[in-house]
Amino acid sequence: MEQNPNRYTITAALPYTNGPVHIGHLAGVYVPADIYARFQRLQNKDVAFICGSDEHGVPITIKAKKEGITPQQVVDKYHGIIKKSFEDFGISFDNYSRTSAEIHHKTASEFFKKLYDEGKFTEEVTEQLYDEEANQFLADRYITGTCPKCGNEEAYGDQCEKCGSSLNATDLINPKSAISGNVPVLKETKHWFLPLNEYEDFLKQWILVDHKKDWKTNVYGQCKSWIDDGLRPRAVTRDLDWGIPVPVEGADGKVLYVWFDAPIGYISSTKEWAEREGKNWEDYWKDDKTKMLHFIGKDNIVFHCIIFPAMLKAEGSYILPENVPANEFLNLEGNKISTSKNWAVWLHEYLEDFPNQQDVLRYTLTANAPETKDNDFTWADFQARNNSELVAIFGNFINRVMVLTDKYYEGRVPEPATFSEIDEQTLNELKAYPAVIASSLERYRFREAQAEMMNLARLGNKYLADEEPWKTIKTDAERTKTVMYVALQIASALAVLSEPFLPFTSEKLKNMLNVTLSAVQGPVKWNDVSTKSELIKPGHKIGKAELLFSKIEDDQVEAQLNKLKQTKMDNTKDKEENTSETVALTPQKETIQFDDFMKLDMRVGTIIEAEKMPKADKLLILKVDTGIDVRTIVSGIAQSFNAEDIIGKKVTVLVNLAPRALRGVESQGMILMTEDADGKLVFMNPDTSGVLNGATIS
Repeated sequence: MEQNPNRYTITAALPYTNGPVHIGHLAGVYVPADIYARFQRLQNKDVAFICGSDEHGVPITIKAKKEGITPQQVVDKYHGIIKKSFEDFGISFDNYSRTSAEIHHKTASEFFKKLYDEGKFTEEVTEQLYDEEANQFLADRYITGTCPKCGNEEAYGDQCEKCGSSLNATDLINPKSAISGNVPVLKETKHWFLPLNEYEDFLKQWILVDHKKDWKTNVYGQCKSWIDDGLRPRAVTRDLDWGIPVPVEGADGKVLYVWFDAPIGYISSTKEWAEREGKNWEDYWKDDKTKMLHFIGKDNIVFHCIIFPAMLKAEGSYILPENVPANEFLNLEGNKISTSKNWAVWLHEYLEDFPNQQDVLRYTLTANAPETKDNDFTWADFQARNNSELVAIFGNFINRVMVLTDKYYEGRVPEPATFSEIDEQTLNELKAYPAVIASSLERYRFREAQAEMMNLARLGNKYLADEEPWKTIKTDAERTKTVMYVALQIASALAVLSEPFLPFTSEKLKNMLNVTLSAVQGPVKWNDVSTKSELIKPGHKIGKAELLFSKIEDDQVEAQLNKLKQTKMDNTKDKEENTSETVALTPQKETIQFDDFMKLDMRVGTIIEAEKMPKADKLLILKVDTGIDVRTIVSGIAQSFNAEDIIGKKVTVLVNLAPRALRGVESQGMILMTEDADGKLVFMNPDTSGVLNGATIS
């Protein structure tokens, strides 16, 4: 439905409270969401910008076990850190709640109960993975294994973070308990399922037809892939002791699946805000004139575009999101950001290391926003963008305007004389910027929008450089007044148009110009820049010049790089210690009989072809001459060997291993490998001089 809404519900993905927020989260979700919310408020739109802590995921319980504390202690700790970080960084949520709040438990329980009472769930007894040693079922992140779609050996029981596929624990190849490390068994348990297959026609129409042209290609493509693969019932309950209890009889020891309860957190957070502000929460969730947007990372696409909309459709009274502008991932100094390896720039630490420089990070993350592909954050780029753009362009222009106005006119806006052609042209260009920037923002092109905002600062710099008021003040006082008047209009426009991107800078600039209230009838709004004849009036008294930005020095960047260098060294040391400990302490496997050993058929072979498996970092597709045939073997050695370097290599092959499909390629055996003293993979090569392919190894 075509909308021209005055009301917006804008949600940002609920962060897990098992750790602080890092720059990947900011670039992927929170900065673009905040830019958009601030932009809409500047247009007098009714905005509910909603978020909160996601406190019921399995990662919470794993963290609690690791630290020897309760899950509640974990979420209390990180909820406090995350909420304060967002506030200090200027993320302008209208409400930041938490899923452990009573209002959320009540809202999620009522939502489930309504669907249950209306027969929208199916009840099934299925076999689930169970850790006999830990005496519990293994839900989601309690289980790891190989992803059946991309071959990632570190996939979780609910999702592969490498390819973004949503999984069930029983989908994993070679599953392993994250609690004990044991191979789990299958055990029967009862759960409730949302039959996504029943909503397939609705989702096809809503996504593949209605939003084919306006959703981002990465979002549309991932949804289409899921739908084309055929939707299947999805369990909405789990066997856990941490979460919202399933509110029906016969569900003891079961809680709501975190991806059922978490998105309902948007609703409960809106309720909390509306009650506090005296508003009606249903206006923001059930009025089809409201425009709803979900800002998320690409790993959450399926949940926000398939599962949550199916839940809302099943409930029947809610509106659906107009768009889900998901971003790709941000890397750090060429490597994937990793919470477990501490390879990240943590927001709360950045705020300590760079006090009052929130906008520099916002600017850099937006300039490098991973909108269409994964992107990289480097400290060198951070420094360059601050020094060469914010300081040298934006800051330089404002400083010159403020200093010259104070020097020539005692801080009062001069009365302009006759406007020249260049003055008129500059003012007309100025008036075009709100629409240009807005067009980019409404298409979720935040990098492009910010670049246009900076182009306005460039326009001001060029105008001053060309008109040279510091020279004309000596020869043409009237001309100088006009030039400074025009420059002050540009500065005032920047104070408004920079707010979504650089809110602290915008506030500081408004205070310097004294335009918050006194220069106009009420605060200057977005469209005033293009519609008002002047933004700051002659005779208006501005304040004193202050530096908007300060230079980032080399030693500040060096300190951050040294911190990352130490992290890398610590990770290497930990890996070596863990490897050493594993080699020393791995117990003997269970005893086998001689007849079991005799079943193994190991032969000498030669690799005659090798190529990289598409979209799989670890896998090589090999053609191996085993003497008895030439067969295809998929081997996870791509990170240790280049394909071209191993052609002609003699190898030991287990030839009678049952075939297994990996990413659509049938692997017909196994190359036997081991590790050397340095932990590097090496081929298990027998003395093969004079030995033909196909010779058996015994």
